[in-house]
Amino acid sequence: MRLTRSTCPYCGVGCGVIITTEGDRITGVRGDPDHPANFGRLCTKGSTLHLTAAQAVTMQARLLHPMRRAARGEAPVRIGWDAALAEAADRFAGIVQTHGPDAVGFYVSGQLLTEDYYVFNKLAKGLIGTNNIDTNSRLCMSSAVAGYKQTLGADAPPACYDDVNHADCLFFAGSNAAWAHPVLFRRIEEARAARPQMKVIVVDPRRTDTAEIADLHLAIQPGTDVLLFNGLLHIMLWEGWTDPAYITAHTSGFEALKARVRDCTPEHVAQVCGVRREDLFTAARWFALGNGVDAAQRGPTLSLYCQGLNQSTSGTAKNAALVNLHLATGQIGRAGAGPFSLTGQPNAMGGREVGGLANLLSAHRDLANPAHRAEVAALWGVPSVPDQPGKTAMEMFQAAADGEIRALWIVCTNPAQSLPDQAMVRRALQRAEFVVVQEAFGTTATCAFADLLLPATTWGEKDGTVTNSERRISRVRPAVPAPGSTRHDWAIGVDFARRLEARLAPGRPTLFPYDTPESVWVEHRESTRGRDLDITGLSYPLLDAAPRQWPFPTGAAEGRARLYEDGVFPTADGRARFVDTAFKPVAEPRDARYPFALTTGRLRDQWHGMSRTGTLGRLFGHVPEPGVQMHPQDMARRLLKEGDLVHVTSRRGSIVLPLQAADDLAPGQAFIAMHWGSEFVGGVSSTGEPLAGVNALTQPAFCPSSKQPELKHAAVKVLKAELPWALLGAAWLPADQALAVREELKALMTLFPYAACVPFARAAALTDADADGRTGVLFRAAAYEAAPAAVLQRLQTLLGIGNGADLLRYADARRGQSRLIRVQRTGAEVRLQALLLAGDTRAGGWILDLLQREAPAQAYGRQLLAPGATPPAALPARERQVCTCFNVGAPAIQAHLAQCGGTSDERLASLQGALRCGTNCGSCLPELRRLVRETQAQAQPQAA
Repeated sequence: MRLTRSTCPYCGVGCGVIITTEGDRITGVRGDPDHPANFGRLCTKGSTLHLTAAQAVTMQARLLHPMRRAARGEAPVRIGWDAALAEAADRFAGIVQTHGPDAVGFYVSGQLLTEDYYVFNKLAKGLIGTNNIDTNSRLCMSSAVAGYKQTLGADAPPACYDDVNHADCLFFAGSNAAWAHPVLFRRIEEARAARPQMKVIVVDPRRTDTAEIADLHLAIQPGTDVLLFNGLLHIMLWEGWTDPAYITAHTSGFEALKARVRDCTPEHVAQVCGVRREDLFTAARWFALGNGVDAAQRGPTLSLYCQGLNQSTSGTAKNAALVNLHLATGQIGRAGAGPFSLTGQPNAMGGREVGGLANLLSAHRDLANPAHRAEVAALWGVPSVPDQPGKTAMEMFQAAADGEIRALWIVCTNPAQSLPDQAMVRRALQRAEFVVVQEAFGTTATCAFADLLLPATTWGEKDGTVTNSERRISRVRPAVPAPGSTRHDWAIGVDFARRLEARLAPGRPTLFPYDTPESVWVEHRESTRGRDLDITGLSYPLLDAAPRQWPFPTGAAEGRARLYEDGVFPTADGRARFVDTAFKPVAEPRDARYPFALTTGRLRDQWHGMSRTGTLGRLFGHVPEPGVQMHPQDMARRLLKEGDLVHVTSRRGSIVLPLQAADDLAPGQAFIAMHWGSEFVGGVSSTGEPLAGVNALTQPAFCPSSKQPELKHAAVKVLKAELPWALLGAAWLPADQALAVREELKALMTLFPYAACVPFARAAALTDADADGRTGVLFRAAAYEAAPAAVLQRLQTLLGIGNGADLLRYADARRGQSRLIRVQRTGAEVRLQALLLAGDTRAGGWILDLLQREAPAQAYGRQLLAPGATPPAALPARERQVCTCFNVGAPAIQAHLAQCGGTSDERLASLQGALRCGTNCGSCLPELRRLVRETQAQAQPQAA
């Protein structure tokens, strides 16, 4: 057994991990107790990383060899690396020479390592001469970048994780950190327990798990953040809670902002934002004063924010308006205070550091600055770098859809799932003359559009660095050899670049002399000399010893935990700048035709497009299937009930989803998790177009400053889908076949107006995960009429339902109804192994539960084939999973709590001691605390 220290590949918390390997197999993972980002903790996703690296997953879901399509729509065929990169170089060189450098575009990823990012940035801007390189960080962090630069002068988060231990007030804005950054949230829970006087304010239209810990939840109307922040500043000024001395000494532009917020009265803000006037005063006082009673005793306030602010047509204004509050109250540059943007991806910060956006250059240089361009050109040894900003993400794909960009190189990202307005995005991928997809997983939606597929290494195999939300650089180390023919992303970029040099600039010395990731990083390090993120004092050996924060210039002994402690900012005059932030409503307001405000967000146990987390059935335990949530009042008014299929339609597209009641939403709102792309939910429209998941609905309108699209809000209508014929299929399959079967089932999704296909897993603790080597696959569909017999036969075959003595069968061809249930008999005991219910699936709930729980079924006999929805009386209720690590469901939790006494903390401790839930990763702790409160509230009236 061998241990390797590395970094988690999920969110921007940047947790350290210790990987266990035996031979060339990853066999386990645990949190690194010495890593200062997590001190040994991991969330549900991080705790299961080793399962995503299992041999069965690698062989079925990974892209392992270069593949080429002779024509669009055909199956790709394996080719060698030389042939693949030679063709790529020929095609790109031909397009550049014929149509110019701006006829190509690169779309890369915040999941790349800094070294990977640097190579592709130099490839586009230094070799080809185009700034058409952008990243999926444009979808999550570009508004935070623009907001920091407008106000503080540089894209440098001024706070650190330790600040949660010193804050008197935590102000969450558009961040469900309990689910999106769960390990950081554990630190917040501990900090609050140690300092119970800490106040917590959560600004979010939904009552999320983060809002569960709030002393004050401001459930604002979507998109009204700027008005809220301006209104809080209005109150602070009126009450004398600002810090005039700080404003005078360290800022500029305050008078214009004062004039702006003059009309943002509490009455007006309360009405537009949909919150109580009294709550505005409470929020303003806590934010301005922390736990102090007046300005003379001001305590520190830390704001934590994420996509709720960023993914908006006013994203930069929202970020700047929040920073305005910090500057106006002097809440910056000291322990426990500051505006802290939580990064969405593991290395979005690193990508920003190397200038991996269409409007940036290396080391936080601005493309518009001639001196900055000259510095980069000199470093790279090229005459110049292009001076015109490149196409940002949405602009790039629109240009491809319009025929302006003719070749796309996509690296480690899935635009056919993640970008808004999927109709336009898919048109771009279809129209482009040449599409290269460089990927680790061959199962993403974007892979289906590629002419050339290049296999990349992934977590556990890569070597390099990443930077987390608190500016901390960590090493990513390989624990096992690269499988198949996969190569590191930076190495693929270097090999391609050298071939392209030979075609575009023959005889010129190479710009890409790198033979290791460290050699790339050393050049990146030099680019930072004298800049705000100077890391010239760092080296790979220093980073191998421990993660380090920047800046870390030559001669430094340590990085800097907090910035701007001296009140000096990286602006021309050394002062921070207030921004005159005007409130603008959402780009697409609700109206009579589209009366619901659709918001999107994360699930607790899933990440982004689920190319990795979606390979594990156990991560579907908490939220097992896709759906759209609405308030129960809205459902009742429209005569809709839980489980009904509904059309969710925006001005750009429509999808079909099951309906779920959610009272954590306000009436007039709807919610769909951002993860549900066409890989997991889909179907076909009435015109024959495949449905593209949640981002068929979202809009391409973007912030004019950051170019970040408004993924968080779209106006939609919700109408019942009249699809009378239904189908439910499920089976336990060998783990080395289940993901391949799911890929074949996905191909059948477009045969139905609605279809969904997801994995599931055994009801077992993480320590016993998949011990018997089986994985479950679930397929649902609905249609206007019965599916052809050939389709049902194909489903029967894929689900492993044969025709032997172990098959229970019922069929009514006239009504288009049938049931096939394969069982396994062990002595007198019978258990379900697979099922396919067609036509009448009302009994699917309890029959599927029998299969998934692997419960004995011999007592139910012919009831398994009987029509109707009524389950046998003896069947226990289906459990909703709360704790993924130990597979603990809500009924077991509620039953234990019903027998508990004492305080809330004592009841939680008793629950954890008895059932172990919440004692491993802790991701379920917010939900456990809510259940503790709910059962306590229910018991009190009975006791009275």
